[in-house]
Amino acid sequence: MTTVTTQQHTRRDTQAGRGRDGHGPAPGRRPELAAFLRSRRARVTPADVGMPPGLRRRTPGLRREEVAQLSGVGVTWYTWLEQGRPINASPQVLDAVARTLRLDPPEREHLYQLAGVAFIPGRESDTLEVGEEIQGIIDALDPHPAVVYNARYDVLATNAAYRDLFGVPHMDETRARNVLWTLFTTPERTCPVVHRTQELPLMVATLRSGYGRHAGEPAWESFIEALSAASPYFTKLWRSGDVVPPGRRVKTFRHWAVTGDIRLTSVSLTVNGLPECRIVAYTPADEDSVGRLATLRTRRRGPCGTGAREGGAASRNPAP
Repeated sequence: MTTVTTQQHTRRDTQAGRGRDGHGPAPGRRPELAAFLRSRRARVTPADVGMPPGLRRRTPGLRREEVAQLSGVGVTWYTWLEQGRPINASPQVLDAVARTLRLDPPEREHLYQLAGVAFIPGRESDTLEVGEEIQGIIDALDPHPAVVYNARYDVLATNAAYRDLFGVPHMDETRARNVLWTLFTTPERTCPVVHRTQELPLMVATLRSGYGRHAGEPAWESFIEALSAASPYFTKLWRSGDVVPPGRRVKTFRHWAVTGDIRLTSVSLTVNGLPECRIVAYTPADEDSVGRLATLRTRRRGPCGTGAREGGAASRNPAP
């Protein structure tokens, strides 16, 4: 479950547009919601979103399953939304659908009104919190490090093992919850990533794969601009235009409290209900790394341990 902070009076103002049970669009708005989504879907071609047209395409625009896939939601859920059924629709999911359908600001607000969801002008869709269920999952992965990222590599939640492993105390706190900012502005001798010239190009290419859905959004553009100003190396990689999706990789890290490298296999998992977010879980790639993670865990529990914070607060000093 995700939670998004909204102003209470805005929520009350939109209750009139919701169904009698408080969920989904009011009955009178459901036909209009269905017609609006179908018309917006019909005007977006597969070429617009980088998909091949395919053979025997009867739909003038995108198919329902294509909209669902591009938005990161289930096909059944999107079908029900387009049919105007009384279902819950979070702001994050509506924003993902709006991006796929290329809605402009007035159309986006209209979608919110028809769906009976509070619309907050200027709200960034990726400023969300991870709920207790997802936090519980990554906590249960301890002693293996785990983290939740959004498409911009902002850290949304961590477990204790992740906080044991990564730490760059001198980081600027205004950007400390973003992995890319940490890695590109940290001196190489203190960077937790050992093979920077291998890892950073892949991470920037992964960032660009998400950027295509957010091009022109103030939060993304200001982030790219600020990181480009702070790191000439990031600027060089960003200009390359390379694109790769998140995937399974073996990464090598260092920590001042242990001797030797820590080799971990990272696996990315999508999260239902959190569009464009993923859980990244790390497992030791060899026995030496198992022992080194155990050493860090002992420091956490000892009288002179690191004092890793409990709960869902993101680490101040994240790494990939």
